[in-house]
Amino acid sequence: MDLLSFIDNNMANVAHFPKQLLEKVKAQYDTNSIYHNVIDEMIAFINNTISVEDIDYISGGERRDWFFSVLLAHLLKKPHITIYKNLSTYVSDSDFEETKEITSIAGKKVLHVTDLITVASSFIRAWIPAIQNLGGELIWSLSVVDRMQGGKERLEDLGIKSYSLVSIDEALFQSAYEKGILDDTQMALVREFIKDPDGSMEKFVKEHPDFIENALHADAKTAGRAKLCLDSHFYGL
Repeated sequence: MDLLSFIDNNMANVAHFPKQLLEKVKAQYDTNSIYHNVIDEMIAFINNTISVEDIDYISGGERRDWFFSVLLAHLLKKPHITIYKNLSTYVSDSDFEETKEITSIAGKKVLHVTDLITVASSFIRAWIPAIQNLGGELIWSLSVVDRMQGGKERLEDLGIKSYSLVSIDEALFQSAYEKGILDDTQMALVREFIKDPDGSMEKFVKEHPDFIENALHADAKTAGRAKLCLDSHFYGL
């Protein structure tokens, strides 16, 4: 059973799920060299960039953030805040022996760990409000990958220090184009998106009116995102 399936099948049991997930990611750390190296790089980055003593909590949001945040909290001996999309929050001690719902961390400083950052919509919609609801301060964000779509700038405008291990910029796509992985049309779309993410996507959905309609009838996750676009009037929809 892969980690996402495990999360989907077990995360409703909020009292026991974080401990169970820790055991899963520890096993992954022991057997998967790529995952092991990423975790070690994240720990080294935190030790070299952020004063670990200043971090009161490490948080992660539903779902993929938990792949990294849970194990980092354990290895760095910090309590972990598990944040669900509905903004409910649960805190576990660093060994995940006890997990309980939390209502206040007044004045405490939080490092949020995430798999990737794009335009920081999950931060704006859920992770930042969840920490603010507890009276805490989300001071730092650390992602494995930054897609360079403006998320870092949005967070820093809010006073959050945003870091990442890897940044995906136009040079990466240019290399893929030169190797024939991307064609002219795809590369042009990439360049437009990098230059103006919101404008390029608004142009795309208006030129392809069936795109959102098809998405609404796709799998549950895709349909949910399409509905969010409509409900929030993204891209002028």
